[in-house]
Amino acid sequence: MRTASQELPLQITPSALAALHRSGQPLQLLDVREAWETEICAIDGSLNIPMGQVPGRIAELARDRPLVVLCHHGGRSMQVTQWLRAQGFDQAVNLTGGINIWAQQIEPGMATY
Repeated sequence: MRTASQELPLQITPSALAALHRSGQPLQLLDVREAWETEICAIDGSLNIPMGQVPGRIAELARDRPLVVLCHHGGRSMQVTQWLRAQGFDQAVNLTGGINIWAQQIEPGMATY
């Protein structure tokens, strides 16, 4: 059981996510963008569930490890992260700046829009 001091922050930076991913710690990436957006660019291994479909597909989401939510710039994913936390997903975190900042800082060769 997590204590308040162990609670994850509401947001994570792209560099912190990259380090977490490199560490091998189990996590789930949830991309809440529309399919046309993920066709342009996506982080490998992400689960794509558009924002409007998240409530109906909540059973697909991990509760036992960090759940990093992302979108284009971080607005939609912040809304989803806050909603998920209200549903008991205490390890849900928003990717600050979304895939746009991820592409700039972590994967500069990634297509952007």
